[in-house]
Amino acid sequence: MPTRESSSAVAPTGTPTATAEAAPAGWFRPSAAATALATGLSAPWSVVPLGEGGALVSQRDDGTVREISPDGSSRAAGVVPDVVSGGEGGLHGLAVLETGGETWLYAYHGTEQDNRVVRMPLTGAAGSRALGAPEVVLDGIARARTHNGGRIAFGPDGLLYITTGDAGDRASAQDEASLNGKILRVTPDGGAAPGNPFGTAVYTLGHRNVQGIAWTADGAMWASEFGQDTWDELNAIRPGGNYGWPEVEGVAGDDRYVDPVTVWTPDESSPSGVAAVGGTVFVAGLRGERLWAVDTADGALTGEPQALLAGEQGRLRDAVAAPDGSLWVLTGNTDGRGSPRDGDDVLLRLALAPS
Repeated sequence: MPTRESSSAVAPTGTPTATAEAAPAGWFRPSAAATALATGLSAPWSVVPLGEGGALVSQRDDGTVREISPDGSSRAAGVVPDVVSGGEGGLHGLAVLETGGETWLYAYHGTEQDNRVVRMPLTGAAGSRALGAPEVVLDGIARARTHNGGRIAFGPDGLLYITTGDAGDRASAQDEASLNGKILRVTPDGGAAPGNPFGTAVYTLGHRNVQGIAWTADGAMWASEFGQDTWDELNAIRPGGNYGWPEVEGVAGDDRYVDPVTVWTPDESSPSGVAAVGGTVFVAGLRGERLWAVDTADGALTGEPQALLAGEQGRLRDAVAAPDGSLWVLTGNTDGRGSPRDGDDVLLRLALAPS
């Protein structure tokens, strides 16, 4: 089969950093051509904006977290310990949380034994960020050469959401006792979040390989998913929902499973990171080499998805809503499956305006 890149509960505390001042309403599109914020990145996987205008970027293969300054300069803030790369594995998603006067950097990464989420104190001022010693938030997520998931984000509820792949074990996605093939929801300390549908860390199941999550202004949660050979998906996430894998790929019309709101063929998408601005969900496509803009309301589509940047920047790995109202997009041409060009990989900025 061909492969593609595919504790006790406590109340949440702290505030995710670099969120927009107020969630805008309506739908959005780029209002100008993309500009480069930073270049020369190596297999970047996740970008997290920082409040002062900079950002942190994870590099999958060498485990480095790079600090990007507003002027576009880049430096290593540190290397996450015990990262083991190989295939699609390595250092993946990042998230930042401020709590108790301290700033924490959360990271999802592979080790020799598993995939796990750790957190590290983020120290220093802008331009001189550094990583403190890691502590494990959640471990024991099976890893493989492919299907490692890896996106993490703090939701509007202050809880940490973690996406995992099936790591090649298809049956694990339907196993409520497994952490794989799931979207997990935990407290900042790693405990099962209060109100989770199964009383464990599991929030939804039946996923093949989710690499993007985001929330629109109306509070709806969205996730991108790599299919196998036929359909990639954008899903509206419901607590306790079963999204069908491996019994279903794409739309099934089966009441046992939640159907995607839209699907693409693999050559159109192979979706990774997801961002949301107002009611528009932006989906970064790897093999598809385009950015999909999907307008939504109340957990449903309001029109046909629109392809942006098609063929202009190569593979697109991540997308994130920036504090200034723009959209940042991370290319992924140096991950072993792309065709790097001079300056790759690149962190891009897209100014947005109401559509």
